Amino acid sequence: MTTDAVGRDHEAVSQFVESFAAQLVEAGMQRMPARIFAALLSSDSGTLTSAELGEQLQVSPAAVSGGVRYLAQQHMVAREREPGSRRERYRVHSNQWYEALTNREAVIKRWEHALREGVNSLGPQTPAGRRMAETLSFFEFVDGEIAQMMERWRVRREELFGTD
Repeated sequence: MTTDAVGRDHEAVSQFVESFAAQLVEAGMQRMPARIFAALLSSDSGTLTSAELGEQLQVSPAAVSGGVRYLAQQHMVAREREPGSRRERYRVHSNQWYEALTNREAVIKRWEHALREGVNSLGPQTPAGRRMAETLSFFEFVDGEIAQMMERWRVRREELFGTD
């Protein structure tokens, strides 16, 4: 068993990273971004460089770059420059789930707009138009529920963890 300065078992951490990444992949995330996200989430600082990620995950710099690009687009990680260096660090924030879900609201709004156009194009009384209208109603419902849920989470998070 290899441990670090705080007594953490490297093998156990590696097993967690791969196990959690597998759960993320099963939920639809790409494999490399899932592994990178799990590695960042399990690091004490919440930040790692490309080299550190490559070493920990035993992958190429190109694999790290592609995975980080995907995670940044999903608002699940942020890129930071090390002071006085050209090296970038990748950070997962404590509220990454909140940010990722909140940024989905914009996608849902675009879907709602497209579905509304679909209902108008197909005609609300046609079978396809009714199906489209039901889908639109679902996303409008989800959008409202997410907004209310996120507000409740902000309050709950502050109760549990205080403010950052």
